Amino acid sequence: MKKITVLGSTGSIGTQALEVIEKNGDLSVCALAAGRNIKLLEQQARRFKPEIVAVYDTSAAAELKAALKDTGIKVLYGESGVIEAAALGADIVLTAIVGIAGLKPTVAAIKAGSDIALANKETMVTAGPIINALCKKHGVRLLPVDSEHSAIFQSLGGAPAGALKRIILTASGGPFYGKTREELKNVTVAEALNHPNWSMGNKITIDSATLMNKGLEVIEAVHLFGVKPSDIEVLIHRQSILHSAVELADGAVIAQLGTPDMKIPIQYAFTYPERGAFLDRLSLSDIGTLTFARPDTETFKCLPLCVKAIEMGGLYPAAVNGANEQSVALFLNGKINFLQIAELNAAAMDNQANKVDYTLEDIFEADRAARQFVIDKIRV
Repeated sequence: MKKITVLGSTGSIGTQALEVIEKNGDLSVCALAAGRNIKLLEQQARRFKPEIVAVYDTSAAAELKAALKDTGIKVLYGESGVIEAAALGADIVLTAIVGIAGLKPTVAAIKAGSDIALANKETMVTAGPIINALCKKHGVRLLPVDSEHSAIFQSLGGAPAGALKRIILTASGGPFYGKTREELKNVTVAEALNHPNWSMGNKITIDSATLMNKGLEVIEAVHLFGVKPSDIEVLIHRQSILHSAVELADGAVIAQLGTPDMKIPIQYAFTYPERGAFLDRLSLSDIGTLTFARPDTETFKCLPLCVKAIEMGGLYPAAVNGANEQSVALFLNGKINFLQIAELNAAAMDNQANKVDYTLEDIFEADRAARQFVIDKIRV
């Protein structure tokens, strides 16, 4: 029986992860953590009976504690509570907290010796070298949950060391594929949230629309698979069936295909190296055609911006990620337009003073400074 901790249990990835756990008899939940959705978190706690439930929003802690007082479940709150839940010592910790807020709990889980089912890409984007070193020190495995990185991980199965030559990272293109900058000037939040293939949280859906999500995935892939940015090719694949591929030394290209269902990579991370219970069957005859195209980096400037950030290295990825988290929040709240997201991200990254040798404290400072830079920019 594998014990699983789910960080971000009330979000899109977290709720699907709990569905996977419920369908697999050899998986159980030992801790849950979420932001502020107390009603759903209480339901999850009663259903899965974890040892610990943590809520990030301190103002909601009393309500949750009162709701669960008859269960014997320990209720924690705030950042420290989420970190304590992460460090409980589960066999696997699913890190599905959105944004850089997932970094400290992931570090705590690694130090506790738990394998990481990584759904929080910002952890590797901002602190990839630090996370890799910690995993090596504590003997912890990083098991990617992003559909693309899981596909790369699966495609490399059986490949000898040094055989990987190129990563083909696929992108759906989001809801605005084929649009011009002129057409994107006045798009609404609702239009940007209307993803054609995937059901995701608001932040990642906007990132998909700007192609920022793909840029962050390029940075993550560099750290996860030890490749250079120039070894990664991004292709628009509208059907979201071929989740990514690898090209090996002899020219063979190995790909992983499947339905656009996040439960598949979640389950693989939980059951690795075994294959879990059957999920959705893929019918290629029903799909008929798979198409691929180069991304429009002149219109969707967040993608090349992220490539530039990882090429420069240091604190630039942390700065561009922090700026983007702030810019997306402003867009969702109607404070800026869609095209301003990329513009603000670029300006904040250019404002960042770099550091080759950096600490977690430096990363959080770069994140804070980038967010403040974006806020100050829109006040001018």
